[in-house]
Amino acid sequence: MTLSILDWSFITAFFIVSLVIGIMVSRQSGKSSSDFFLSGRNMPWWLLGVSMVATTFSADTPNLVTDIIRKNGVSGNWEWWAFLITGMMTVFIYAKLWRRSGILTDLEFYELRYSGKEAAFLRGFRALYLGVVFNILIMATVCLAAIKIGSTMLNLSPIQTLLIASVVTVIYSAIGGLKGIILTDFFQFIIAMIGTIWAAIVIVNLPEVGGLTELLQHENVIDKLDILPSFSDKDALISLLIIPLAVQWWAAYYPGSEPGGGGYIVQRMLAAKDEKNAIAATLFFNIAHYALRPWPWILIALASLVVFPDLNSISAAFPNVDQSVVNDDLAYSAMLTYLPNGLLGIVIASLIAAFMSTISTHLNWGSSYIVNDFYKRFIDPSVSERKMVWIGRLSTMLLMVVAAVLALFLQNAKTAFDIIVLMGAGTGLLFILRWFWWRINAYSELSAMVISFVIAIVFKFIIPGYFPNHIELLLSVAITTIGWVSVTFLTPSVDRGTLVHFYQLIKPHRMGWKPVVAQALADQVITKEEVTIGKLPRELSGMFAGIFLVYGILFTTGFWLYGNMPYAIVGTVISIISAYVLRKAWQKI
Repeated sequence: MTLSILDWSFITAFFIVSLVIGIMVSRQSGKSSSDFFLSGRNMPWWLLGVSMVATTFSADTPNLVTDIIRKNGVSGNWEWWAFLITGMMTVFIYAKLWRRSGILTDLEFYELRYSGKEAAFLRGFRALYLGVVFNILIMATVCLAAIKIGSTMLNLSPIQTLLIASVVTVIYSAIGGLKGIILTDFFQFIIAMIGTIWAAIVIVNLPEVGGLTELLQHENVIDKLDILPSFSDKDALISLLIIPLAVQWWAAYYPGSEPGGGGYIVQRMLAAKDEKNAIAATLFFNIAHYALRPWPWILIALASLVVFPDLNSISAAFPNVDQSVVNDDLAYSAMLTYLPNGLLGIVIASLIAAFMSTISTHLNWGSSYIVNDFYKRFIDPSVSERKMVWIGRLSTMLLMVVAAVLALFLQNAKTAFDIIVLMGAGTGLLFILRWFWWRINAYSELSAMVISFVIAIVFKFIIPGYFPNHIELLLSVAITTIGWVSVTFLTPSVDRGTLVHFYQLIKPHRMGWKPVVAQALADQVITKEEVTIGKLPRELSGMFAGIFLVYGILFTTGFWLYGNMPYAIVGTVISIISAYVLRKAWQKI
C-alpha cells in the first residue's frame, strides 16, 4: 500500500506536534518528582478524563474488539463491558478516597494502610511486579498491535515499526513527564476519535460491503449481531455474560479497570486539583470509554467478516506479512487499507496516537513505581528531586526497550488479555474491601498476589487448554479468595496506631471499622466528631445510575444502528431517566 504526500504530511505533523508539547512543558515537569509524575497536582477534570480515555484507546484495543467479534460476535464484548461496574464503583466510592490520601503513587497506600516490614516488602515487591513485569507485558501487547498495523498498512518490518513509533514516544514522555503526556493525550484523543469514526463511515459504505443495511443482512454477519448471547447456548451465556457480570468485574484485576481503582487511573486522580475533579474525571472516563467509543470499532469488525471471511483470505491479501501474526485481530488494520488517500494519513496518525497515548502513560506510571516506591524507598531515601526525575527518565527508556523486545515474540492480543486477567483473578475483592474492612493486612495482599500468579502460570503454561477460559477464571478466583481470606485470619492484624491514622485521614464508611473506632474512642485517640457515617447508600445509588446510563447509551446506539426502533426508543428513555437520577445523586454526594 502506497501513502500519498498528503498522508505523510498528516503523519509528520502529528509527530511534530507531539514532540513540541513535550518540549514546551519539559522545564516545569523536571522541577520535582511531583511535577514529573503528578503534574503538580493541579489538573482539571476534563483534561484528566480525556487522558484516561486516550490511554485506554490503545492501538491493541480495536484489534482486540475485532478478534472478539469475529470469534464470538458483538456479545463477546461482555468480557470487557462488565468492567464498567468496577469503573462506576471507583467513581462514586473510591475516587475521593484516593485523592484524600495525598500520596504520590497508589503503592504508597501499602505503608499508609498496613504496618511493619511486611508492608514495606509488599510496596517494594509490587513496584517491581506491577511497574516492571506486569507493565512490560501490557506494553508488549500494545507494541504487537503496532507491529501488525505497520506490516499491513506500511509494509514495515516489526523492528522498523517499533523503532519509529517508540523513539518519539520515549522522547516526549521522558522530557515532558505526566503533564506533557496529559496535554498530548488531549490532542491525540481528538485525532483518534475523528480518524476512527470517519474510517467506520467510509468502510461501511465500501462497494465490497454495500452500506449499513447490506452489512447487517450479510450471511457472515447476521449471526454476530446480538448484544446479548443466545439464552439457548448455555456455554456462551455462561462464559460471555454470566461470569463477567457475576464474577469477573469484582474478582479480576485488569489495568484501567482495577476494582477500587489503581495504576494510571489513580495516578490521574492524584493529579487532580481536588476530590471533586478526581470524581468528575473518572466519571467522564467511564462514559467515554464504554458508551462513546465501541461502535465504530464494532462496525469495522463486522465489515471485516464480509471482506475477509477467514484467516486464509487475510493471508492471501497480505502475503508479505509474517504468517505467525496472522490472526483475527489483524482484520482491523487490514480493513483500514481500503481507505482513500488523505483519510488514510489521518487514520494512521490516529492509530499512532492510540499507541503513543497508551505507551507514554505506562512508561510514566511504571517509572513512578521504580523511582518512588523502589529506588527512593529502599536504595537511596535521601535522593534529590532532580536525581529522581533523571532516574525516571532513564527507567522510561529501559521499560520501552524491554517491552519492544518482548513484543517480537507475541502473536495475539486476545491471548495476552486472557493471561493478564487470570494473573489478577481473585485479587479484586481484596482491593475493594481493604478500604472498608480493618482486618485485611499486608499478608492478605501478598498471598493473593502469589496465589493468583502461580495459578495463571499453571493454567496458561503448564497445562494450557486443559480447562475452558471461564473455568480457569472461576477456579483461580475461588482458590485465590479462599487463600487470602484464610491468611488474613491466620496472621496478626495491622498495628492499631496505623489503622487509626488511616481512618482519620481517609474517613471510610465506619461499618467495617467498628472495633478500631470503638477502641480509639475509648482511648480518647479520636473524638466522636471525627467518626463519620459516610454516604455509602447515596454513593451506591449514583453508581447504579451511572451503570444504567452508560449501558443504556451503549445499547441504544446499537439498536438505532440496527434499525430496531422499539428497543432504541426504550433504551433512550432509560438513558434519560438514568441521567436524571445520576444528576440528583451527584448533587447529594
